[in-house]
Amino acid sequence: MPTFRLAHLGLVMAALGFTAATPVIGLSTAMAAETLRPEVGNPLQAAQALMKQGKNREALAKLRDADNVGNKTANESYLIERVRAAAASAAGDNEAAAKSFETLIASGKLSTGEKDKFSEGLVGLYIRAKDYPKANAAINRQLKDHDNPALRQLLIQNYYVSGNLAQAEQELRNIEKGGKLNEDQLGLLANIQLKKGDKAGYVGTIEKLAASYPKVSYWTDLLNRVVTKPGYSNRLTVDIYRLKLANNLLKKPSEFVEMAQLVLQAKAPAEALKVLDKGYKAGILGVGAEAPRHQRLKDLAEKNLAEDRKTQAVDEAALIKAKDQDGLLAMGYGLVQAGQADKGLQMMQDAIKAGGLRNPEDAKLHLGEAQAVAGKKAQALTTLKGVGGTDGTADLARYWIMAINHPMG
Repeated sequence: MPTFRLAHLGLVMAALGFTAATPVIGLSTAMAAETLRPEVGNPLQAAQALMKQGKNREALAKLRDADNVGNKTANESYLIERVRAAAASAAGDNEAAAKSFETLIASGKLSTGEKDKFSEGLVGLYIRAKDYPKANAAINRQLKDHDNPALRQLLIQNYYVSGNLAQAEQELRNIEKGGKLNEDQLGLLANIQLKKGDKAGYVGTIEKLAASYPKVSYWTDLLNRVVTKPGYSNRLTVDIYRLKLANNLLKKPSEFVEMAQLVLQAKAPAEALKVLDKGYKAGILGVGAEAPRHQRLKDLAEKNLAEDRKTQAVDEAALIKAKDQDGLLAMGYGLVQAGQADKGLQMMQDAIKAGGLRNPEDAKLHLGEAQAVAGKKAQALTTLKGVGGTDGTADLARYWIMAINHPMG
């Protein structure tokens, strides 16, 4: 399952840092601009002095003296709230700070830049209090004034964390209409779909992650889940393994062994040797109690490849005489893996053109895989785009296209 990273906007700390210092600085200028009565000015100055000593709760208490003054002017009330916002934030009194922030934002006295900072700080305060409805309301007020991708992402995550999955998904879909979702957004969408039990949607999102941000975790999840889709055919297991090998997902001895056995059954001993050699080079095969078994399998693959080379012409003639297109298709694929790309690909194309194959869509899938192995990227993509079927072939063809266009690093 993918993970998603919560957007660390720094809203809380940045805004609190702003309110803890900046509102205090500059109050003397504001006081000079409009004369403050001593009964208001003196408590304000005393509160500032206490804040400088780190006595923020005492500062809040001192501000009550200013609150108790009657007939305060708008400017006096505004300056009291600025100091209170700073003191409450520094004291960790989120409820009092939020009320002051709301009052200041509604005062009409903040500059545009200050209003944005206080608005962001207010969002941070509500999130710290886990009051997501109020946080989201504050975010939406800002988004009405101007779009902010970081805030919009935070809004989505708030919906997610608070369990409003439908709204979170809708917000992501709205973003998607305007362009591609980034990795974090796709990861969040996948988590939403997983929580909702939307298996088809989840797999579709994992496909997008694997295609645009190829990682072991995404590819592993995708290939593990495709086999559980309704109608999937187990005869495609070898093709799943081929995709895993192409994306360096084989990690266990049993995986290398099973894949080698499957491709041997598919008449591709050269491919089996490639699989086993990769396991040996990675130090996964040839060690432990199973080492003799690994060697026996490698010996068998080498023996089969040698026999195929000796009898290739005779076997090909027999298959042509019998009009065994499936046999010719398998032989062609084996030749491509053995280094005879041109001859093998032509044989496969001729078999497909002749028709009468047991599984025509499998045949096109295998031709695309063979063309990819032969380094014929453009041809492989064209072939794979034409693969249909509802039993997994179309899915795997699409995944091959993804792997070709965005290979794992």
